[in-house]
Amino acid sequence: MTDHRDHGCVTIRSQANPGQTRGPIYLDYNATTPVDPRAVDALLPYLGEHFGNPSSGHAFGLEPHAAIDRARGRVATLIGARPDEIVFTGSGSESDALAIRGAVLTALTDRAERWASGPPHVVTQATEHPAVLAACHALTRVHGVEVTYLPVDADGLVSPDEFAGALTDRTVLATIMQANNETGVVQPIAELAAIAHAAGALFHTDAAQTVGKIPVDVTCVGVDLLTLVGHKMYAPKGVAALYVRSGLRIEPLIAGGGQERGLRAGTENVALITALGTAADLAAADLAAGEPNRLAGLRDTLRERLEGALPGRVHVNGHPSRRLPHTLNLRIDGVAGDTLLAAVPEIAASTGSACHTGDPTPCLKRWLSRRPSRSGRSGCPWGAGPPTPTSAGRPTCWSRRHRGLAPPGRHAWSSVRRI
Repeated sequence: MTDHRDHGCVTIRSQANPGQTRGPIYLDYNATTPVDPRAVDALLPYLGEHFGNPSSGHAFGLEPHAAIDRARGRVATLIGARPDEIVFTGSGSESDALAIRGAVLTALTDRAERWASGPPHVVTQATEHPAVLAACHALTRVHGVEVTYLPVDADGLVSPDEFAGALTDRTVLATIMQANNETGVVQPIAELAAIAHAAGALFHTDAAQTVGKIPVDVTCVGVDLLTLVGHKMYAPKGVAALYVRSGLRIEPLIAGGGQERGLRAGTENVALITALGTAADLAAADLAAGEPNRLAGLRDTLRERLEGALPGRVHVNGHPSRRLPHTLNLRIDGVAGDTLLAAVPEIAASTGSACHTGDPTPCLKRWLSRRPSRSGRSGCPWGAGPPTPTSAGRPTCWSRRHRGLAPPGRHAWSSVRRI
């Protein structure tokens, strides 16, 4: 349905989210995506007809087992992996914990003599996802592991030179997210992974914001462990995966019946895994069709419209080119992010990372505090996603009465959060 309401301001017209027919316009797609109807259709048979346990050897277990195999193959294809390198989990946080704690605990038990001169060492960055930071804190608290938290530069990037300088002969693992969930900045993962390997360390990346959004090939980036998340790519919440390079052994978090090659015990959620496999297929098709290029065009159009409406007041947070095609993090002179969002109740947006409800991510807030004061210390990350057209549909805007602002509206299937 097309909404032709005229609010008397600059707008970009867009198609409404098929799942959203009334109420505020949803602008938090980096926090979670709606479930693609095709993923829903794919999972339903495994809540009814094909209810069997995939580990059962009788007829009722055959189709659920085959469905998991199909999904594993589809996820592997999306990231250039082998099917037997994919471990299904219940969330991105679980995948991160399995990768980080699993790798470090394996090193602790397998090479105890190595730690005579000091504890195992992990390198990460200050602006990591909370799941990564929490896993690192737990290793320090429970096992005495030493962790180095690298800063990012003015563009939000980890310096390869600083990264190399942080590695020691006790470094077991480095974990750096591929793209930040609020700024959209994409880290030089292939370069960092090569540096880590040269120092004898493993490399993990949380790719929740990149898989399905830009091409990701585990062989090309050279990582040992990679996290991907279903609800960031139009699959349901409650399902994710961890890529574990062939031949790499890590300690499981959950022991039990031996599912997922012994790395994640518990009867598999066949329905959600099937939906993730379907979402992976759909994402691969979008990538092949050039969806990232189309989204980058929409992102740049949004920035240009804002700059035209607010000349000299709009600034991009993060690297100008090393960023996700669907995410644009902006700050506006003289306007706090919460004030901006309060002025537009027609928009449903978060006031920071969804993992820090009600407050910006602390590390990102510190990073923004180092920006020039004239540019403000808050911003809004915008992101577009399929099926965003360039015309027709529902306009969204801010009224000119709000502090004299007149920025354009959003494209459907997009996200915004305040930093």
